[in-house]
Amino acid sequence: MSSTAIQIKKQTGNELATTYRVLFIIGFCHLLNDTLQAVVPAMFPILEKSMSLSYTQIGIIGFALNMVSSVMQPLVGWYTDKKPMPYALPAALASSLCGMVLLAVAPSYGTVILSVMLIGIGSAVFHPEGSRVAFMAAGPKRGLAQSIYQVGGNSGQALAPLITALVLVPIGQRGAIWFVPVAACAVLLLTYIAKWYSAHLTIFTPKKKAGGQSNTKIGSKIKAALILILFIIFARSWYIACMTNFYAFYIIEKYDFSIKTSQIYLFAFLAAGALGTFFGGPLADRYGRKKVILFSLAGSAPLTLLLPFVPASVSLILLFIIGFILMSSFSVTVVYAQELVPGKVGTMAGLTVGLAFGMGAIGSVALGKLADVTSLATTIQIVGAMPFLGLLSLFLPSDKELAEWHSN
Repeated sequence: MSSTAIQIKKQTGNELATTYRVLFIIGFCHLLNDTLQAVVPAMFPILEKSMSLSYTQIGIIGFALNMVSSVMQPLVGWYTDKKPMPYALPAALASSLCGMVLLAVAPSYGTVILSVMLIGIGSAVFHPEGSRVAFMAAGPKRGLAQSIYQVGGNSGQALAPLITALVLVPIGQRGAIWFVPVAACAVLLLTYIAKWYSAHLTIFTPKKKAGGQSNTKIGSKIKAALILILFIIFARSWYIACMTNFYAFYIIEKYDFSIKTSQIYLFAFLAAGALGTFFGGPLADRYGRKKVILFSLAGSAPLTLLLPFVPASVSLILLFIIGFILMSSFSVTVVYAQELVPGKVGTMAGLTVGLAFGMGAIGSVALGKLADVTSLATTIQIVGAMPFLGLLSLFLPSDKELAEWHSN
């Protein structure tokens, strides 16, 4: 058992066991939840044509979805750390279901904004509570558990290009109604998860240390490390936001691709990201969180710079490699933050994943404006340098240091 797992055991006072059944179900629910979210960016090419939207307006739709989610996630996580709410999980997907119905029939740009906000609310409640379920079911395999949970979400996001090519291009905006049964299925599964969650609340209650005094020096180091990990997430999120929202337009323009062909390229990036998310957690369990985070960003940076300058056939290969390497740190940054601030599982999950959505939201608007003012090609080239900011992870405390801080 790792030193971190031993420390968690001391905090909870419980024997640790990995509950794979719950992990796979919550991971599948994460897939369903993020599939619903993926419908929104998947509809961008459809909405751009049907409503004659600018890149800035498209960015604002992404902003509405992601900012609602990002602002609420840390708040939901903070509140549920104090007062867990198991049945908030099915309620969250019910909100997303309503948003999906409204999106399918939205007659105007304003109604589209309202519908994606409802989906954003559902996501905001689901993510921190879903991460808490993964934490409770993890046992000593923290990285693997978060990978199973997060790979579901990233797999759902990876479906966006296929949703566009197979459903939305042939049917149009009303194709969104096809995903209402997806939301209903998620509500049912999450009702089951809520029952398990509720039954384990009394078992999995962290115990406060008696007579402990806070170490001011260590406290300041934890704050510095938290700020640093959030900044690293910012760099990763802006690049991913650019690729998710605008890369399809870029290759349609550069290579004269159809919408369907562009979605295959985007799917390669996102599907590879889902694979990277899965393998990143177990690798972090074995080699350390810090090493995986550093490799994820610094390792992908040279390729992200090269991507805009290669031919179409090579870009497909690069997209797959970049997606795999860059997203290998997605679940790892969540686990790192949770181990950095023990006892704040929901808050840290909401902060790290919520920040990813929030930074993506700001990036959607800023990069959309940059593309309108300059060009998509210039925007893709500039954003290609963002992963180099991952070199800052060299200054993060190691896993061993974290364990030592919290054992005192």
